[in-house]
Amino acid sequence: MRQFGEIEGCVAGTEFSSRAELSASGIHRPTQAGISGSETEGADSIVVSGGYEDDEDYGDYLIYGGQAGFDPNTRQQNDDAELNRGNLALVVSYNKGLPVRVSRGLGSKQHTYRYDGLYLVERWWVDRGKSGYRIYRFALRKIDDKPISTPAGELPLPPASDPERDRIQSYTTHIVRDTLAAEAVKEAHQHACQTCSTRIERPGGAYAQAAHIRPLGRPHNGPDAADNILCLCPNCYALFDGWAFAIEDDGNLIGALHGCLHEVENHTVNREHLAYHRRLYEEANIGSGENPHASRQDTPHRQ
Repeated sequence: MRQFGEIEGCVAGTEFSSRAELSASGIHRPTQAGISGSETEGADSIVVSGGYEDDEDYGDYLIYGGQAGFDPNTRQQNDDAELNRGNLALVVSYNKGLPVRVSRGLGSKQHTYRYDGLYLVERWWVDRGKSGYRIYRFALRKIDDKPISTPAGELPLPPASDPERDRIQSYTTHIVRDTLAAEAVKEAHQHACQTCSTRIERPGGAYAQAAHIRPLGRPHNGPDAADNILCLCPNCYALFDGWAFAIEDDGNLIGALHGCLHEVENHTVNREHLAYHRRLYEEANIGSGENPHASRQDTPHRQ
């Protein structure tokens, strides 16, 4: 049975002399694959070896290149990645908010691996790797209180002046940010969703979510500003954040929703941010069998 979370008796910082020993501990069962998981249950662990050109390792923050075809001699990607197997398992972990165990190969100690604790998949998207092929990228953030150092020869920790904000430590981590911009956007729309017009009333006031169009943090570096924020209901937020629909510059919705973006005079949406999100949406929907530019006029939005 697949186990998510900590393995009893194994603490962050524990080193293993081989992949076989790492597997026997239960931290990461596969002896070769970098992702342990299933397409239905999610991913319970990954191994970062430092040998793949699209990985970015900052210690407590990791951008993982996912699963793809690689030339065993050059360690370069030689085919487009697909949303299946380990990649789909990590997406399921993102959707469910499941913790992922992360282990690293130690470049300074040949064949040695270190378990570095639990991480959450904060975001996933599709990109083009350094070799020119499609890759699935996953941003993971450490969720316990034990800082780690990066293995020798890998990228250093971000400097203190890094623009990313501090994080709240929990299994549903969120960026701690100035909420004034988000609240101003929601107030401008009277907490009504800009894509489906839903307004949720509850004791204490109306509820809506602020969706950043161009994602915050590496490598997107979207600004925490009103022109990069949409006021959405929880349903539309989940669809927008999960690349199910995008917005054309003229405001038309494409993908899983139909209609047009509702805008007001005192809240202007930056079209460059819409274009950035649209590019990621189109990449995420390649091979899905759907036309990513189609507006589904015959498909009602489910409330």
